[in-house]
Amino acid sequence: MYMSDDNKPIGWWLKEVDRLLEASFEQLLAADGLTRRQWQALNAAAGPEPIAAAVAPFLAGDPAELAAVTDALTERGWLTGDTLTPDGRGALMALTTKVHEQRRRVTTGITDAEYAATIAVLRRMAQNLSA
Repeated sequence: MYMSDDNKPIGWWLKEVDRLLEASFEQLLAADGLTRRQWQALNAAAGPEPIAAAVAPFLAGDPAELAAVTDALTERGWLTGDTLTPDGRGALMALTTKVHEQRRRVTTGITDAEYAATIAVLRRMAQNLSA
């Protein structure tokens, strides 16, 4: 199995990329007074899945933790239950632009084929480990 010149295995790189992604998105969203989890909840409110289900993989399953995420959005007038308010839709549109710019930055120098191959390999590894 191939390992990089500095001999760091895939697990190390996965954790490093995850750490850097978390930090960069937290920093990006902090400028708007949001956490990454609040962004995920806001984004989830625009989709068909309930917010709790969409953010569950990122929370410890504690209802108080979910409430801490969604209550802040409700207080800003962006969310009512699982529904975006008109102000919430406007905020989501503006934030989505920023997030897409950040995602483009993350994938600079990576072709679409390389990205797709990376996702396919990681998906198979996850399937292998969950079997």
